[in-house]
Parts: sequence; C-alpha cells; structure tokens
Amino acid sequence: MSVRLRFALACAAVSALIGSLLLAGLLLVVRQSLEPRPGLLSPSYMRVNVGWGLYPRNSHEYVVAQDRVAQVRATYQRDTIANVRTIGAFAVLAGAGLAFGAGWRAAGWVLRPVTSVTETARRVAQSHDLTERIGYEGPRDEVKELTDIFDTMLGRLARSFDGQRRFVANASHELRTPLTINRTLVDVAVRRPDATEDVKRLGESLLLVNARNERLIDGLLALTEGEHAVLDRRPFDLTDVAEHVLDQAAEEAAEREVTIHRLLDAAPTTGEAVLVERLVQNLVENAVRHNHAKGEVWVTTRQRADQVELVVANTGLQVPPYEIETIFEPFRRLHGDRLRSDRGSGLGLSIVRVITEAHGGTITARPREEGGLTITVELPIDHSS
Repeated sequence: MSVRLRFALACAAVSALIGSLLLAGLLLVVRQSLEPRPGLLSPSYMRVNVGWGLYPRNSHEYVVAQDRVAQVRATYQRDTIANVRTIGAFAVLAGAGLAFGAGWRAAGWVLRPVTSVTETARRVAQSHDLTERIGYEGPRDEVKELTDIFDTMLGRLARSFDGQRRFVANASHELRTPLTINRTLVDVAVRRPDATEDVKRLGESLLLVNARNERLIDGLLALTEGEHAVLDRRPFDLTDVAEHVLDQAAEEAAEREVTIHRLLDAAPTTGEAVLVERLVQNLVENAVRHNHAKGEVWVTTRQRADQVELVVANTGLQVPPYEIETIFEPFRRLHGDRLRSDRGSGLGLSIVRVITEAHGGTITARPREEGGLTITVELPIDHSS
C-alpha cells in the first residue's frame, strides 16, 4: 500500500476506535440511567383499570399492576439501548468514512512536495539529464532536507559522469593521431618496391591491428556521445535509415556469402538520425560478421501501437541464454568470438544500447533455436506523421 493509503486507513482506524469507545460509554450511561432506583415508580397506592379505587401495596391488584409496569419498563430499556447501539454503529462507520476521506486529502497535501521530488527523479532517470535539479523552496523540514540531499547527489553524479566522458573523449582523440601516423608509415613501408614478402605480411598484420584499434577508438567516442540524451528530436523514417545501411553492407555481406532479407515497412520516429544510423549499422554488421558462410540475415522495420520496431535476426552459432545479459556490456564478446580480432572491438552492442536509451527506447535480445540472435529495438513513434 502507498503511504497516502496507509495514512488514510490509519485515520479511519483511529476514528473508528474513538467512536467505538464513545459508543460503548454512551451505552453504559444509557443502561445505567434506565435501571430502576429504590422508590422510583413504586408509589404507596396505584389506580388500575380493574376499578376506580386506589389499591394499597399489599393488595393483589397492586402486585399485578406493578409486574406490568416492570415489563413495560424492561421493554422500553431494551428498545432504547438497541436504538442507541444501531444508530451509534452507523455514526461510527460514517465517521470512519469521513476520516478516511479527510486523511486521503490531507495526505495528498502533505505529500505534494514528495510527489514533486518523485516526478523530477523520474524525469532525470528517463532523460539522463543530470543537469536538472529539484530546487524545492519551502520550510526547513524533512522534505527540504531530502530534496537538498537529492540535488547534491545529482550534482556529484553529473561531475563524475562529465569527467568520465571528457577523459574518454580526450584519450580517444589523443590516441587517434599516433594510430593515423602508424597506419601511414606501415602503408608506405609495405608499398615500397624493395619490400620483401616478410615485410608485406608483417605490414598487413600491423595494419589489421591498427584498424582494430581505430575501430575501438571510434567506438569509445560513439559510446561517449550516445550517453547524452537526445534533446533536439527531429522526425524521420526508420525505414529510410535501414535501407541506406543495408545498401552499404551489401558488399561485405556478399564477400562473406551472407544473404540479407529486407522486410521494411513504414516506421516514423523522432530523434537524431545520425545516431540511429550508427545503431542500425552496428546491428547489421554484427549480424553479418557473427554469421557463417551461406548464412542469412533478416532486417525488419514496422509500426506497433505507440512505438516502432527494428528487428535484426541472423543465423550463426548457438548462443547460450546465460550470455544474453552480458553481450550489451563493453568489451564483452560471445565465448566463441573472443579470439577473433576482425569482428570488432566489443563495443558494437554497447553503443546500440546507449543510443537506444538516449532516444527513450528499449532493446532486447534472444537466442534463435537454429543458432544466432534476434535483437529487437523499440523506439517512440512520431505522432505528427
């Protein structure tokens, strides 16, 4: 139960308890008030309907009349107590209901600052914008202390993440220059007329390692850029992006003897088209490179309810279900691909995940029974289309 509901139920329970105690006390007072007292309704003489005379206490007519009075008094006492109990019970229930409603409204008023804190925290969690603050203005109470601590925590997280991003970006840029120089020098050495076969083979190996390091640096930069929430959203069709990426991947797929099937329907969405293109490119490259000869890849775009879907499925090796949760982590590869340096830097799916989350989407993966993976990316739909 929520705090508001518990508060309202507590108010209703306290009201019911106090009302029950008051009702019990009222019943006790009424019962005592209706009890016969010595000398009350016990006159020395009594007129009865048997005659018009006055009969003394020791007469038979007086005794009969007194018994009748006692019966009437007992019935009146019983009916009065029953009425008080019934009406009091309804009054207690009504008071408990009113207390529940009043407690519900009072709890909503008291918890209004907490609701504001919750909405801000949810907005920050969904948008990844750590620059936003609650900025609660109110008396120095528990809510004020909570919001100040939350703002301080957001500030520390923002400084920590910004420092991490700057470090990765600076390190990547610093490493890019020597790698470019190395690639140029090795390429010149390999192309020299007097280069021996051993030198050429060594140069090709060095160029392969250099290319892998360059992909690693590009992946780190993309990972850093993708962690920022996309604020400037522009409409585009996911189908157009997928067609462009598939056209570019056709040559590599033909070299690896992989057949690509296109099932592309309209899928309007909003966001940064360049980042989404990198997302689709990583998924397609992953499906082509982690495949086998004569393999197949299926790329599907479609629209469902309030979201658009991109589904990339491929044949390949069997993927254990317990490795699905780790393939989106940086530098994690499937067990059979850890020694293959030509299949990427291990950042492809990590980049896909951060770009998806930056666009407010979700990504899931599941192994295919025939081997390979099926990866589904869901992005918000563009309602203006």
